[in-house]
This record gives sequence, structure tokens and C-alpha cells, in this order.
Amino acid sequence: MEDTFVRHQGSSAVPAKLRNAVVAIGNFDGVHRGHQAVLGSALETGRALGVHVVALTFEPHPRSIFQPDHKLFRLTPAPMRARILAALGLEGVVEIAFTRDFAQTEAMDFVSTVLVGDLAASHVVTGHNFHFGRGRAGNPEFLSQAGRDLGFGVSTVEPFSDEGGEVISSTRVREMLTAGDVAVAAGILGYRYTVAAEVTAGKQLGRTLGFPTANMALPDSSDLRHGIYAVRFRRADGTVHDGVASFGRRPTVENDGTVLLETFLFDFEGDLYGQQCEVSFFSFLRPELKFDGLDPLVAQMRTDAEEARALLAGVVPLGELDARLGFAIS
Repeated sequence: MEDTFVRHQGSSAVPAKLRNAVVAIGNFDGVHRGHQAVLGSALETGRALGVHVVALTFEPHPRSIFQPDHKLFRLTPAPMRARILAALGLEGVVEIAFTRDFAQTEAMDFVSTVLVGDLAASHVVTGHNFHFGRGRAGNPEFLSQAGRDLGFGVSTVEPFSDEGGEVISSTRVREMLTAGDVAVAAGILGYRYTVAAEVTAGKQLGRTLGFPTANMALPDSSDLRHGIYAVRFRRADGTVHDGVASFGRRPTVENDGTVLLETFLFDFEGDLYGQQCEVSFFSFLRPELKFDGLDPLVAQMRTDAEEARALLAGVVPLGELDARLGFAIS
């Protein structure tokens, strides 16, 4: 499915494959279980109607336009979001450029121009709190009436709660990741939190200590807690390795303020420089600490690696999506 998935920027010149489809609308940052309820409803409708299902979303995240001084911790930048949407079974995603000018589009103009004119949507699915158009004038009731007038169906999905009865949201995921609780975050997401970046050359101190690492710079907006994690690492060729990763500023060896994700891959030798790779987080092992020299640091790194190996040996997929994404291989 991922090989045929279409990621299209803008709503004009939309490929025929993405037209006349069921359209699920939302920001879908995180593509968490609440989002998956909306997307699952769209997929069911698509099967019933015998048409494709696509997501309609916005880049950048609207909050970054309306609150430019507020750092937004993006859970799934557009490429990662597209990968997850493909794994769920969608045929593609249409990413509309979100600007202040676009935000002034009247709700009815958005419906008639984008949904009807550009996409020729056969059915639209949204969450219960979806608002759109100038002044947030559009809502599910507005959309339903427009659908009746213009000839497309509309479905609204109610809030999705977890097993404890708490509504699932991107905000909750961010709070868990900021606290380092990647296991709880995974339960909310329905898959292990994953980041992607290019592997870059470092100072190679880890190599001299017997722990060569793949270094990746995450966006400055990342609020993932600094510390040591049990992870799985996907190379550019798709192969997956268990590992232990440090995210932070390396206080024992340097204090220049640079934040890096450094992953030691178990049972691997090779050159990863320049490759776009992914790291999936399974467990928080400990906070980032400053040691009194390199010897105690190396001793702790050995302990961290042993703990990560043991933890990852018992991992099973959280569900079908987690398995499709390819990290939680039993």
C-alpha cells in the first residue's frame, strides 16, 4: 500500500486517484487512536461506496500560523504522518498550504472550491469538533447541510476515549512524551512514537568508548524528555535493529547546548552517514546524568544496553498498525 500511496501538495491538479473519494479532514498530528477512529470510519464508508479514501490536511499546522511565538511540538511531521496514513490503508493525502490568507476563506467557499471543485468528494468524514473557514464559521452541522445541498455525504465521529475513559488527544501525547513516558504515549497513539532524521557525523567519542552511535538532530520544537531509551532503529534499506539511545546534551563529555539523538545499534557495523533513518521509542530507562569521568559513564552505558536488550526481547506489537509500521516485530 505504501508504494502506491500519493502525497499531494495543494488542492489544485489533484490526481484522478484522489478525486471522487471519501475525504477525512483534520490536522491528524500524531495520527493517534482518536484520529484513527475518524480514519476508520472513512475507510468503512469507502468500502461501502466502493471508492478510495484520502486524508485532507494542512501544512504547516494551523497553530503555528495563529501562534507563531508558541513552539509547537509536532508529533508527526508531514512525511511521517503520510507513512502512518498509508499503513492504515488510505490511498493518499492532500496537504493544503495553510496561510493567514487561506484562513480568511469563507466556509462555503472552502466547501464549494476545495471539497466539491478540486476533490469532487463523494463523502466527507470529520471529528466532532471540526471547525473551518473564516472565523471558524464552518462546523459539522454546516458541513452536513452543505453536503445535502451539493450532493455529498457527511459523517461526524464522536470523541474517542481510552480504556480509562479519558478522551484521547494530541495534547495528551505531547504531555506523555515531555515526561518521557513513551510507553503510555504508545498506548494513546496505538503505535510506538517514532522520529525520522538524517544520520550525521559527530565527534566519534562513542566509537572510542566502544559505543559507536548514529547521530540525528531532531527539530528544535521537540519536547521529548532528555534521557536514555530502549529503541528500535530502521535503516534506509528497511532493516531494523534493536538499540539504546541517548537524547540530550551529553553533560559528561560536552556542554555546548547542542541536543542530539544518539543511537547505539546492537550487533551492527557499517556506515549510516547521510541515510534518512527512523527511531522508535519503547521505554524510558533513566534521565540524562552527568558522571564523574568517562569510566563510570561507560559502566552505566553497558548497564543501559543490557537493560534495553532484555526489554526489547519481549516486545510484541500493540496492534495491527504497530505491526504494519514494522518496529514491534515479535
